[in-house]
Amino acid sequence: MRLAAIDIGTNACRLLISEVITHTKEEPQFNKLNLIRVPLRLGFDVFETGEISKPKKGMILQTMKAYSHLMNAYRVDRHIAVATSAMRDAKNKNEVVRKIFLETGINIQIISGDFEASLIFESHIAEHLNSNSNYLYIDVGGGSTEITFFSNNQLVYKRSFNIGTIRILKNMVQESDWDFMKEEIRENIKGIKNTMAIGTGGNINKVFSLSKKKDGKSLDINLLKDYYKEFSSCSVEERIRNYNLREDRADVIVPALLIYIQVMKWANIDEILVPKIGLADGLIQHLYAQFSV
Repeated sequence: MRLAAIDIGTNACRLLISEVITHTKEEPQFNKLNLIRVPLRLGFDVFETGEISKPKKGMILQTMKAYSHLMNAYRVDRHIAVATSAMRDAKNKNEVVRKIFLETGINIQIISGDFEASLIFESHIAEHLNSNSNYLYIDVGGGSTEITFFSNNQLVYKRSFNIGTIRILKNMVQESDWDFMKEEIRENIKGIKNTMAIGTGGNINKVFSLSKKKDGKSLDINLLKDYYKEFSSCSVEERIRNYNLREDRADVIVPALLIYIQVMKWANIDEILVPKIGLADGLIQHLYAQFSV
């Protein structure tokens, strides 16, 4: 069975195509066939004007048409498409969703922040980790940050915060937003021993790649602080030139690091794992669970 997941985020849009191989009495195996990312950057429109502009509407539509062709070429059996923070906030979201459905047949679900946070449970990361440890999952996006806490392989706490990289760049995150996040983390997570952070998102993946660490190794919070200071002292153009960053990564990597550092500091966590998974992986698992019952 071939499944596809479309994740329309605040900074970028992703299409993940996976093949599911089932074995008798064994867990299904999910093999990635392709992952395509398009930097739509919807948040720069929505967080400034409150809606998706005409040029961006055209870009989304063309991207969805391309994704539709790719899903046909890969002979995808079922797909799911969701939109997150920027689309949630857009005043003209219903118009955009309707036009895409009429022209491509792709039905986009605008999901809540809490559902976005719960999708990490669908990816079953915690099941493959040490059951004696606790894990704080931190997913930093352009419009929001999803926090999910696992203890003894059980989902204990989840919360979506309207603190994201593009919101920070647009000066849309207030001190009260940071204070609320800090209190939530301290109240629900700080003080719980043997807790490791798990980070996802394009920015933490890029930092992990730059660190030259081997897969499965963790990053220390002090290393994140070093990268934060290093990148903060450079212009966007210097980050592109010196660190081989794409333009749509070079501006958001600094606020992303700030979020990871603050969350880890408030939770009193020193190490963060960076698995190669994201929201799209959780969507694939969610889709498979719906149709395998």
